[in-house]
Amino acid sequence: MSLLVLKFGGTSVADLERIRNVAAHVKREADAGHACAVVVSAMAGQTNQLVSWVEEAWGYKARSQNGAEASALYDTREYDAVVSSGEQVTSGLLALVLQAMGVNARSWQGWQIPVRTDAAHRAARITGIDVIEIKDRMLAGEVAVVAGFQGIAPGNRIATLGRGGSDTSAVALAAALQADRCDIYTDVDGVYTTDPRVVPKAHRLDRISYEEMLEMASQGAKVLQTRSVELAMQRGVRVLVRSSFEAPDLPGNGNAETGEGIGTLVCHEDEIVEQNVVSGIAYARDEAKVTLLKVADKPGVAAQVFSPLADAHINVDMIVQNVSEDGRSTDLTFTVQSADLDRALEVLTKAKDAIGYLDLRGSTDIAKVSAIGVGMRSHAGVAAQMFSALAEKGINIEAISTSEIKISVLIDAAYAELAVRTLHSLFGLDGR
Repeated sequence: MSLLVLKFGGTSVADLERIRNVAAHVKREADAGHACAVVVSAMAGQTNQLVSWVEEAWGYKARSQNGAEASALYDTREYDAVVSSGEQVTSGLLALVLQAMGVNARSWQGWQIPVRTDAAHRAARITGIDVIEIKDRMLAGEVAVVAGFQGIAPGNRIATLGRGGSDTSAVALAAALQADRCDIYTDVDGVYTTDPRVVPKAHRLDRISYEEMLEMASQGAKVLQTRSVELAMQRGVRVLVRSSFEAPDLPGNGNAETGEGIGTLVCHEDEIVEQNVVSGIAYARDEAKVTLLKVADKPGVAAQVFSPLADAHINVDMIVQNVSEDGRSTDLTFTVQSADLDRALEVLTKAKDAIGYLDLRGSTDIAKVSAIGVGMRSHAGVAAQMFSALAEKGINIEAISTSEIKISVLIDAAYAELAVRTLHSLFGLDGR
């Protein structure tokens, strides 16, 4: 008997018809003799509706228009109490559908297991999961349908894990249960070398390493949530990304035990026999550029720029500094999420006297394109190839960021798709 955790996202459980389809997938695994836990998200659109009701109840928009600090007064504990209800509905409905199909199933809320978290409401982190009772029931043949995205914080208050938190719930539960695999069902049939909508020749990867998947997720690929990949890598949870929209009957060329031929397996690097130099090309359009002109070039000025941004919980990504010829001033450019641009500009405007810059500019007409692959560790010249190929297409690079297995460039947003197609061909990813 294998122990599996199956996770289904919002589009997979968007209505009762899709919930019945999900139940058929679960029944297939249960009938095969596997002990199953199923983690579900709220029905598509439900979380947004709940958030909008919370904001309307609090008068958030009216307060914001009047210049009031609405967010500072927000009771995030009550926000979590409301928003977590979406997963409670889905878990109950799926348990009912499974029971109607003759499958022994019950729903579990985060507090019933319990999934324990810290007190950071709206963005809580899991601190522990007590799986003794739920595991005993699973091994006895009962399917556990678990509400994702939630746990119980100190003070016996429901806490949510932030957007995409159901992926994290599933991986954490798989780790606690010591599951053989965590299957993430989504609206695509695996992880592709790049977005097939941009490059029709993109193909599905049979396997990808944790490190590559982490970079892909953080650089713009939307298949898996970054925190869930980090957790899977730390705890050694093998994750299979597959589609919930395929027929519940297993494809003829698939292997139910290993997941081979079904989707993309996220696993340790040493489980992959042949490593490509570059495994995938990721891109993100939700980046914004901030530039400070004529900043005094002196010790501590970078801290004066980035400390208030950190205090405002604004994540900074790529950073470029150009020192003037006289060595007295510098231009400092960095990127943030486009959703954070206005807040970042406001924070830096308030800190102008402390920083001492001449001008502040922000723009969203940029894109980040990244080449990712563990093979870069043992191959020289990848960056030179990448930069030359982009130059030949007339694409100017505004900033560069690298890691051991990633090279990211910041370019004009108008050239994003051209850059992706160019790099996908350059590194031999077309039509494999």
